[in-house]
Amino acid sequence: MKIFRGLHSLPDGAEAFPTRGCALTIGNFDGVHRGHQAMLALLNNEAHHRGLPSCVMTFEPHPRDYFAALHQKPELAPARVATLRDKLEELARCGVDHCVVMPFNARLANLAPEAFIQDILQRKLGVRYVLVGDDFRFGARRAGDYAMLDEAGARLGFDVARMQSYEVHGLRVSSSAVREALGAGRMDDVKALLGRPYSISGHVVHGRKLGRQLAESSPGKGDGFRTINLRFSHWKPAASGIFAVQVHGLGPQADSPPLPGVANLGVRPSLDPNDVNGGRVLLETHCLEWPAELAASLPGGEAYGKIVRVELLHKLHDELKYDSLDALTRGIAKDCDDARAFFASLHTQTHRQTTRDRI
Repeated sequence: MKIFRGLHSLPDGAEAFPTRGCALTIGNFDGVHRGHQAMLALLNNEAHHRGLPSCVMTFEPHPRDYFAALHQKPELAPARVATLRDKLEELARCGVDHCVVMPFNARLANLAPEAFIQDILQRKLGVRYVLVGDDFRFGARRAGDYAMLDEAGARLGFDVARMQSYEVHGLRVSSSAVREALGAGRMDDVKALLGRPYSISGHVVHGRKLGRQLAESSPGKGDGFRTINLRFSHWKPAASGIFAVQVHGLGPQADSPPLPGVANLGVRPSLDPNDVNGGRVLLETHCLEWPAELAASLPGGEAYGKIVRVELLHKLHDELKYDSLDALTRGIAKDCDDARAFFASLHTQTHRQTTRDRI
């Protein structure tokens, strides 16, 4: 998938969108849930039959983030399901040819719906087909709607289609539903809405090295509770707390099995907010297993700079504030025990299911 950050990065000449045309859908696509996936499948099908590349237009920041900051009301900003990195990864997995990431700023926020259609959709992208959701609005003050877009398409020569809500077991699949399930820690519901386990990916970054301090303060703990750290590049994640997780991408091979672990997603209330990560949201993961061959395959036995993906499978509890390193050590040890119990229960369920299948 080719990614274009802003209209200025679109190609010129024979490869330009107005020359080739495209089949386009527009939206925030936070989480790329099953409703989004159904829409993208329809888009790709229409693009294939028309001999056009498929294209997604999305926005960064989220428009509601922009207006929350503009009016100095952070409570109006939606909790973020996925980082931009993970959203783009999922769009690519869905087979999209191109993605245009539009910076949502004052100019775009104040653009009249008619100008959005003529200047961006027609002149810049050369749309031949546009697919939108049933609640689609666009342009300044959200004045543009499906009827306006459909009328413009008939006049300017492109087709417009609208996809109704996608439901699972009678429930409408939406980013809001995913946010609500993540906030409540209902990870099985999240998996049903997304069609996959919820995960966060990124480069492993340096942390405060607190795990080493815990090892020094707790003799017999070996390496202590060393962690691999990923930044969540938004101040308001939809999920937070302590989770049983699986870590993909640490092994020496692409198909190396994932490692079980326990992770903290949040602002780490037991730590100094002025630590090396500046109080930003961090996903800190302690692997319950750290095979010797894995350590040998990593530079210096560390994973810094490596791209990993962490699946959040089960929420253990919300973040807790501990008043000492000893209390924190005991808390992490209990979390590790609870995570091991969760993985043991999964193994038992799988064994029982396999036995039933054989019978």
